[in-house]
Amino acid sequence: MKEVYFDNNATTKVDERVFEAMLPYFVDNYGNPSSIHRVGQKVRKKIEDSRDIISNLLKINPNELIFTSCGTESNNIAIKGVARAYKNRGKHIITSVIEHPSVLNTCKALEKEGFEVSYIPIDDKGIVNLEKLKEAIREDTILISIMHGNNEIGTVQPIKEIGAIAKENKIFFHVDAVQTIGKMELNIKENNISLLSFSGHKFYGPKGIGGLYVKNGIKLEKVLTGGHQERNRRPGTENVASIVGMTKALELSYENMEEESKREKELRNYFEEEIVKKIPELILNGDREKRLPGTSSVTIKFVEGESILLNLDFKGIAVSSGSACTSGSLEPSHVVLALGVPMEHAHGTIRFSLGRYNTKEEVDYVLEVLPPIVEKIRSMSPFWNN
Repeated sequence: MKEVYFDNNATTKVDERVFEAMLPYFVDNYGNPSSIHRVGQKVRKKIEDSRDIISNLLKINPNELIFTSCGTESNNIAIKGVARAYKNRGKHIITSVIEHPSVLNTCKALEKEGFEVSYIPIDDKGIVNLEKLKEAIREDTILISIMHGNNEIGTVQPIKEIGAIAKENKIFFHVDAVQTIGKMELNIKENNISLLSFSGHKFYGPKGIGGLYVKNGIKLEKVLTGGHQERNRRPGTENVASIVGMTKALELSYENMEEESKREKELRNYFEEEIVKKIPELILNGDREKRLPGTSSVTIKFVEGESILLNLDFKGIAVSSGSACTSGSLEPSHVVLALGVPMEHAHGTIRFSLGRYNTKEEVDYVLEVLPPIVEKIRSMSPFWNN
């Protein structure tokens, strides 16, 4: 059976060159980087070399980079850390209605601690309403947290404009860039970003490793307590092999980012141009231009997305019905609902996310297999037959 993986927003395959770079740090170079002997310090040097490489790619200072376990932890440290450290200045936070669960649920947790959160709406293309954001700012607003690229519909937010608003009002600005770092350029300093989260497994690195940029001078209250690793900001023995792997993966991504972005965009556009011809009553979600190059969110009316997902899986095609972090939920995507898609249609949303290893032949296979599946499911729907 042919196997096609179109779920690269959930995770990506580890590049073989990344795997090779990691291998020595499982067996040969196994020291604890906090140890003062040569075995430990040899590994410590590799961590700091990796920090220098990533910082150079992101155009930040090495002492502004914290290694974490994933994007979720980075988001928690950024939002909780700033909120708790500056609560005497104010207890109001602004975010959007389409953020990743690791941001939305972190904000909800802070609400239980007495913080107030404003959730900014989006337009029908998935772009945050800047006027509503400005209106939400108060004297006690201490943090704005807005994602760069949405994991479900791919929409890319106006980070430069939001950064300028935050700077003008002396508010910290956190960006969840998990879906965009390694895929598209983002100048952290020029966009007035105070904190930024990213994760290695979204750009062909290993799972279980992430990073957090924290602008010099910003205080963070510890989310975890323990040792003094990562300049006393994130305790715990560093995941050395994965740090090395994430560094290599980011280097490789930056080598041909523009060319790869163009290739994925062309494949995605070809897919969308053909799918609207083959399947009637279909909605393409999100902005047509301001989005991740390989992401296509499609709402197919009068079907259940889970049924399509399972039928595609039987044909060897892996896709998603939304965020992998909410796949256990029976509720339709909060992102798709925020676009204004009716509840009865939102359940029929499928996300196709293409990546480095996908080909036109695979796209053609999906275009061949998907329409008959939709036709079969719709034939059993009383709403479609009416």
